[in-house]
Amino acid sequence: MYALGKFTNIDLDYRVYISSGLGMTVSFIGNYLWTFKHGTNPSSKKVKAIKFIINHPHPPKFIGFICNYPKSSRYIELNSLKKLLNVKKNKSEFVAVLVKPNNEILEEIKNLPFDYYQLYDCTPDEIKTIRQKYQKKIITAITIKNESDVLVHNSFVDVTDVYLFDSKGYEKSQSFDHNLIKNMKLNKELMLAGNIKFDDNLKNYEKIANYLDLSGGLETSGLKDTSKIDIFLNNLNKLKNET
Repeated sequence: MYALGKFTNIDLDYRVYISSGLGMTVSFIGNYLWTFKHGTNPSSKKVKAIKFIINHPHPPKFIGFICNYPKSSRYIELNSLKKLLNVKKNKSEFVAVLVKPNNEILEEIKNLPFDYYQLYDCTPDEIKTIRQKYQKKIITAITIKNESDVLVHNSFVDVTDVYLFDSKGYEKSQSFDHNLIKNMKLNKELMLAGNIKFDDNLKNYEKIANYLDLSGGLETSGLKDTSKIDIFLNNLNKLKNET
């Protein structure tokens, strides 16, 4: 999810982001009811899952798809990805989640209906090249353990649209100390990840982030749980209506 004004993000076997107009958007990362494996085709249950999110009364701003990181159970093989993306987005935007992408994967997905690329482990020059060549908006992921990690964001100011501050756990849904970024002043929107739960008090994030990014917090036994997603999106909408 994202925070305050755009407020939601969801990850299925891809990543989903949701915006509620609160100034915060939340993103969920996970495998929403299923986990894609190499070579599998999206089942009718998987297609129904993404349609559940897209057609929710309070849908996410973004939906993210893990495109090139097989270490994650949420990774989607290319053929499955193409079939899964063959849906009407409605009010959501699609995000390709990419870890140090090479030219091969970038060429393979260039004609897929992605609005943003979310990039991990890329240099500013690499992001600049990707941004210019593929004409995508960029979410730059910066993994955080200590204060020196936070300062890295200064190097990306000219090549990013949204900063994502995440833990160094990657696929493991680990947390980091959010106080490290609590008083940051940025000229870009900020997305926050790191073991955020579906039933957290969302007011705790309003002054920290523009967006929240959820993953394991929306899962039960390693799979995305529609009841948790529904609770989260409804809570987000309640907060929106209170402000």
